[in-house]
Amino acid sequence: MWIADNWKDYEVLDTSSGEKLERWGDYFLVRPDPQVIWNTPKHDKKWFKPNGHYHRSNKGGGQWQFFNLPEQWTINYKDLTFNLKPFSFKHTGLFPEQATNWDWFSEKIRNAGRPVKVLNLFAYTGGATLAALNAGAHVTHVDASKGVEAQTIKLFKVCVMRHIPIFTFINKMDREANDPFELLDEIESVLGISTCPVNWPIGCGKEFKGVYDRNEREVSLFKAAMNGQKEVDTKNMSIDDAALKDEIGQAFFDKLNEDVELLDGASAEFDLEKVQAGDLTPVFFGSALTNFGVETFLQHFLKMTTPPLPRNSSEGIIDPVKEDFSAFVFKIQANMNKAHRDRIAFMRICSGKFTAGMESFHVQGGKKIRLSQPQQMMAQERHIVEEAYAGDIIGVFDPGIFSIGDTICTSNKKFQFDGIPTFAPEHFARVRQIDTMKRKQFIKGINQIAQEGAIQIFQEFNTGMEEIIVGVVGVLQFEVLEYRLKNEYGVDIRLEPLPYEHIRWIENPEEIDVNRIVGTSDMKKIKDLKGNPLLVFANSWSVNMVLERNEGLKLSEFGRN
Repeated sequence: MWIADNWKDYEVLDTSSGEKLERWGDYFLVRPDPQVIWNTPKHDKKWFKPNGHYHRSNKGGGQWQFFNLPEQWTINYKDLTFNLKPFSFKHTGLFPEQATNWDWFSEKIRNAGRPVKVLNLFAYTGGATLAALNAGAHVTHVDASKGVEAQTIKLFKVCVMRHIPIFTFINKMDREANDPFELLDEIESVLGISTCPVNWPIGCGKEFKGVYDRNEREVSLFKAAMNGQKEVDTKNMSIDDAALKDEIGQAFFDKLNEDVELLDGASAEFDLEKVQAGDLTPVFFGSALTNFGVETFLQHFLKMTTPPLPRNSSEGIIDPVKEDFSAFVFKIQANMNKAHRDRIAFMRICSGKFTAGMESFHVQGGKKIRLSQPQQMMAQERHIVEEAYAGDIIGVFDPGIFSIGDTICTSNKKFQFDGIPTFAPEHFARVRQIDTMKRKQFIKGINQIAQEGAIQIFQEFNTGMEEIIVGVVGVLQFEVLEYRLKNEYGVDIRLEPLPYEHIRWIENPEEIDVNRIVGTSDMKKIKDLKGNPLLVFANSWSVNMVLERNEGLKLSEFGRN
């Protein structure tokens, strides 16, 4: 057994009752340790006056309790210096027992007599990487601590909830890119589904030669124009054409044949049923900026997509061939034409036939409306439509009555389509207008932007619009909010960041007295614009703690419009 006994800034002072008392430099922590199964007397007074104590929850996880502990501090091991910071779970960012391994491989590196390269695949923290670097090695540090971006995970969760097929277009192949096999592996690990490349790239960046269509056995050649800033013309050649070798070069020709052989033998076979079920994603490569590979993608997309599918509603399944017209609103966009301050409600037709100016029933509003100025858009172009059918998307003039998730129908039996899942925001800020005389413009602007789905608005649980809390998925949306309020509504605002990172919708408010929910110190009760109660937390472990303390409480990561 090797023991990490060369520490001066770290030591285990005592162990008892499933916990250990440690010294980390000048600070003392009490942390859980499942291997401590004995109950010995706690004679050391620091048990009762630590700088930090991690309390484990019965349902998993736990929470820190801090007493005069800085947010971050340093300790040393020999000539190495480490920054420590308690995670939202029990760790500090450093595993001191690994020091004996650092010593072992450091000696090997120093005595190798040659250059040594180290690949750290378990780079949860940087301890081993720093030790290897300090010993003189060249280190590749693969940081797996962050994992998949939260936004990607959330997007995929929504796709799963809605049973949406996933089509993958890997863009910017005319820029430097990772190996395509690595890209496929990353997609599979993120989505949890198989990939089937429909075409395959030949090179990348300045050496990007084009893509190979596996079905047609053709190569579409790429010729850069204006450093990739201009659309390019495409020349197609058969992979069996002897001239192809001269076009792309011997090395790329050989690499293409090797890749194709590997794909034919190892990649998943195309299965349309699996694609439509969301179990397989077709993968395409190209460059959208130069319009290279986009047409191929769209052609295959049209072949793979299904006719409009039935949709679930409060009255059961709504068949798209049903004669009665129905649609749901999935997007609101204000000020598309700044000169007219217009608002467009985009809706997908789910059944029946739409005709311009027809009268329909707005279910959420509880009244009949006339759908006027129907439009269809492609990029910056828009044109008026007279007719549309199930599967079509149209935009209609919105006088301020529509919200995302609304249902419009003409049937005598009224119903609502299932709501659209709402992304849980990860960043929160309190928003105030600087000029209090512009309160009306401020309320109008922030409500309209919220109705578009770009931001989410919350209020203090027992207050009105005096205190507005804005939640966003990405911090860039705060800048967009600030810009739009100033330029479209003439309102300057001040943003006060809030420490919350997690939000949960209360699924059963009729069964729970929200006012009596026993929370944690980092929890806050808020409500959305519809009055629905929600909880926000600064740490993920608080979610479990609140569920543990409030029997019968049901929380959801996603809301519904």
